[in-house]
Amino acid sequence: MNAILSLILSGGVVSMLVAIPLLGVWALPHVFGIHLEWLFGIVIPYFAVIIFFVGIVYKVVQWGKCPVPFRIPSTCAQQKSLPWIKYGYAEKLDNPVSTAGVVGRMILEVLCFRSLFKNTRVEFGSGETITYKSAKWLWLGAMAFHYCFLVVILRHLRFFTEPMPFFVPIIEKVDGFFQFFLPTVYQSGLLLGAALTFLLLRRLLDPKLRYISLVADYFPLFLILAIVKTGILMRYVFKADVVSIKELTMGLVTFRPVIPEGISVIFYLHIFLVSILFAYFPFSKLMHMAGVFLSPTRNLSNNSRIVRHINPWNPPPKYHTYEAYEDDFREKMIEAGLPVEKQAASPAAKE
Repeated sequence: MNAILSLILSGGVVSMLVAIPLLGVWALPHVFGIHLEWLFGIVIPYFAVIIFFVGIVYKVVQWGKCPVPFRIPSTCAQQKSLPWIKYGYAEKLDNPVSTAGVVGRMILEVLCFRSLFKNTRVEFGSGETITYKSAKWLWLGAMAFHYCFLVVILRHLRFFTEPMPFFVPIIEKVDGFFQFFLPTVYQSGLLLGAALTFLLLRRLLDPKLRYISLVADYFPLFLILAIVKTGILMRYVFKADVVSIKELTMGLVTFRPVIPEGISVIFYLHIFLVSILFAYFPFSKLMHMAGVFLSPTRNLSNNSRIVRHINPWNPPPKYHTYEAYEDDFREKMIEAGLPVEKQAASPAAKE
């Protein structure tokens, strides 16, 4: 029941977010003559970007302040120890003991999702049989989602830069290589929608995953899927005035905002959902984009056998020396026949 409630709640919230710009930009002008294009095209995007950057900086600073007194890297290979024990290139990446190994491991983690590639899923067979199977489909879906999202963001730089960066036309030509008709069909947008659908269906169809899924898991999937759909509709179905849109976006970037004529409602819906994603980003699980660099399970070398690590937050130790111990129990030790370094003082000497 909780899983179904989370699913319904996430979909309902995204549906309400879709309805807000439709009411503000399309319904209110026709019914009451109130125009709110400036709110959805200027004010909300500015606030969303401010929340995005301030939230990310705040989160990173808070994470950076967290003490990490122990070496806790996640490893799955032989640690460097004796010279005659194999420690090859794979071990240097899976169980690094140097900064170079950590950098190589982080590069593979960020660019190739190496830990996800090596991930396995557990299945319980008949009786007490437990099997571990590959989870490469999850890795492939995650790779397709992240890299297609990156390509889409890079393509959108044409709306926010003048002159346009040299690599944007190259990306567009490669992305639209299979040109079927006009306008050019970009494979990144279609693959992004397919990858999101796969990740959503995976949560819905897997009973174990559905049981542990929360609103924080469904909401970003629904939100990004709505952004992708509005972008596809704006490009291929409801034709948008690209010149007016670039005039608006360039005005936002140069801090001379304007609201040109001829911008369709679908664009305001698209930019509103993007603004919601920007504002939501620092407070969501999507912050793993920055958190992966601050994870002690990834960014630490496993050199506990080489370097002695002392916890700097431990209080100074209080030692009880043998001399002090003997002073406390000397008489009892003599009575018990235990040897002592110093004899007990005579009663006359004490007086």
